[in-house]
Amino acid sequence: MDGVHRAGMPGVYAEVRDGGRTWRGASGVADARTGRPVRPDMRQRVGSITKAFTAAAIMQQVEQGRIRLDAPIGDYLPRLVPGERGRKITVRMLLNHTSGIPDYIPYAFPSLQKLPSPRAAESLDDNRFRRFRPAELIEMGLTAPPAGAPGGPTGVYSNTNYLLLGQLLEQVTGTTAEEYITRNVIERAGLRHTGFPAGPRIKGPHSRMYESLHGLIDPPRDYSVYDMSWVGPAASLVSTTEDLNRFYGKLLDGKIVNQSSLAQMQRTVPVRALDGTTIDYGLGLQKVGIPGCGTFWGNDGTVWGAGTMSLTRADGKRQMSVAINLIRWNKLDSAGKPEHHPIDDALATLYEQALCGDVNVQAMKASQAPAFVP
Repeated sequence: MDGVHRAGMPGVYAEVRDGGRTWRGASGVADARTGRPVRPDMRQRVGSITKAFTAAAIMQQVEQGRIRLDAPIGDYLPRLVPGERGRKITVRMLLNHTSGIPDYIPYAFPSLQKLPSPRAAESLDDNRFRRFRPAELIEMGLTAPPAGAPGGPTGVYSNTNYLLLGQLLEQVTGTTAEEYITRNVIERAGLRHTGFPAGPRIKGPHSRMYESLHGLIDPPRDYSVYDMSWVGPAASLVSTTEDLNRFYGKLLDGKIVNQSSLAQMQRTVPVRALDGTTIDYGLGLQKVGIPGCGTFWGNDGTVWGAGTMSLTRADGKRQMSVAINLIRWNKLDSAGKPEHHPIDDALATLYEQALCGDVNVQAMKASQAPAFVP
């Protein structure tokens, strides 16, 4: 972790569990201006890790017979997804990103389409205190050119899918997705420091969250104060590394959904992530195979300024949750692709130690370990 900090990361903190042993640590600063140190118990915006919570909530409703995985979403939300699309896209396709519905983020943040122009960051500031309605974000995704045919062999990662799942939860439970997930997933798992933010500020000890946007914001800007309605049940949760390890441990042990539901969640398909890489994605869960080390389940996630990764080995005995407070540190080359940065190597070394102990870094780099993409 000190190596990650020396490579240019302001602050990094983590919890690793191995059987009955737990290690927590932190390196660097939570505030680059004051030098306030980062701590391992700090709260963090965990981005798309939220999707595992939302997927678990959907599966609970499947278990109760209120939702059918292979039913058309138009049966439940005919006004939001009308016509042929509503008849062809199933709940399962939303969960595993094979719906063909594109992500709304380029349209909610239109300046991002100007990358690598310095003006690409304008929308980040414009939307800091904007209160989005789920329906308007969903409409952006549904009116954009399709990302593929529903049910295709390869999915395309899209936050629009999980906003629709949030609306589905509200439809069948009579309460908001955030309220249902809090009562039936967060509280069931016994998480004490996890929740959806009530406003743009994070309650409790937390770091500032620095966004570089591939070097276009220089120096990186703090976005720890931000209205998270732009991602809602797709990526707005706040948690701690301790709570994330506890959550995935409970989930993989069949304590949040039953074993049949867990088996459905672990049926993966290839999905093209937002950075162009292909990941193995199930129903809200990502599968990561590391040669000589094992198969891990979990998620990674980013929001503006914060990156979080949480992985648990299939047997539940080895867990790692890592939080960082600078994101998109790689500058873009002439082709618009991220250039290599020392932080990348330092994180690979951290993952090696945290997940695998003595597995070499090259094996780690050759694996499917995610690299903090939203």
